[in-house]
Amino acid sequence: MTAIAIAALQGSLLDVGDELALGSLTGVRRTTLGAGAWVDLLPGWLSGSDELFEHLVAHVPWHGERRQMYERVVDVPRLLSYYGEGDPLPHETLTRARAALDAHYADELGERFVTAGLCLYRDGRDSVAWHGDRFGRGATHDTMVAILSVGSARTLALRPAGGGGGGDGRGGTQRFPLGHGDLVVMGGSCQRTWDHAIPKTAKAVGPRISIQFRPLGVN
Repeated sequence: MTAIAIAALQGSLLDVGDELALGSLTGVRRTTLGAGAWVDLLPGWLSGSDELFEHLVAHVPWHGERRQMYERVVDVPRLLSYYGEGDPLPHETLTRARAALDAHYADELGERFVTAGLCLYRDGRDSVAWHGDRFGRGATHDTMVAILSVGSARTLALRPAGGGGGGDGRGGTQRFPLGHGDLVVMGGSCQRTWDHAIPKTAKAVGPRISIQFRPLGVN
């Protein structure tokens, strides 16, 4: 496997000496965004998360992609890996995390989380532009995307789709710093009525991995 060159991870003081373990989901706190969209947040759901970060960096088959951007083809500013339905996940903690999410959201979601997309942000230059997961059923149906974040904190930003100012009952831009075992779940109409992004930053930040659990047909 090709070695991945990334900056050193500045470990969290909250993670020092902690065993790799998932906490209870009963502490999740929901923020209502408007227009049927909401976000659940649980800081530090995974303790000892820096250990998982190091494992994923070393053992996940990361790859880069190139995409058409207007009149030229550019590198996607992050590394990627994808685990489809039935694929074994790269660490048992992720299998347990998905099972816990299935159990907690079973009544509300009505189906299981079956895929996992992983993104590796090597430094502050890596990012995700404004978008919603609207290539699948998220374009027409309420759904959920659950994200477990390990490594250094980066900001997840959300704003009304199309960059609107929230005059239709939706609020303005929301920002959630995520890292070191934090969980965020975007639900309801969030994927079609709101956009989200991981903005670039000029600040000195370490690497981060996000693990995105999705139901089948949501991407």
